[in-house]
Amino acid sequence: MVERQIKARGVKNEAVLNAMLKVDRRRFVTESQLACAYYDEPQPIGEGQTISQPYIVALMTELLDPRPTDRVLEVGTGSGYQAAVLAEIVRHVYTLEIIPALKKKAERLLLDELGYKNITVRLGNGYEGWQEEAPFDKVIVTAAPEQVPDALVEQLAIGGRLVLPVGLYYQVLYVIKKDKAGVHREENIPVRFVPMTGEKLSEDL
Repeated sequence: MVERQIKARGVKNEAVLNAMLKVDRRRFVTESQLACAYYDEPQPIGEGQTISQPYIVALMTELLDPRPTDRVLEVGTGSGYQAAVLAEIVRHVYTLEIIPALKKKAERLLLDELGYKNITVRLGNGYEGWQEEAPFDKVIVTAAPEQVPDALVEQLAIGGRLVLPVGLYYQVLYVIKKDKAGVHREENIPVRFVPMTGEKLSEDL
């Protein structure tokens, strides 16, 4: 998977490639999708959500330029696959999931079964970010908002980087860099992600 679908398509960051080799995608797909676990395509994970194709996970991680000292915010935990890949590289991953069932499942897999000590999973609205833990060195979003959420840019540290898909029907992967002079946006490639949702959460969750 890594050699043919990721490295062969131009991903060069050694830390990213090593993380993709170490994290077994088979642990993050549903039982009905096990035979397709290493295919370069998204797979359904329930609740109308998907696990991204391996190449896109690797590309977005490389664009994020993760460093061992980074504190990273991920919006859209989903299966937990992207969080696990990041956790192999960075100091700590703070990951938000808005769907309770997915949050619980990912938390159990990442923390209890796989034993990650540098991942914190929280039920929350990605549009609001995670103010209590901000600023973040890097932010990655694995669902597509129609516009870049202001809170995520605000919670990005100076010198930080935000990678996310943006758009409703036509989506583009953006890399947003923040420095003392301001915020700079770069387009990368067309992509297709599930829409980012931001419904108000029930108080008992």
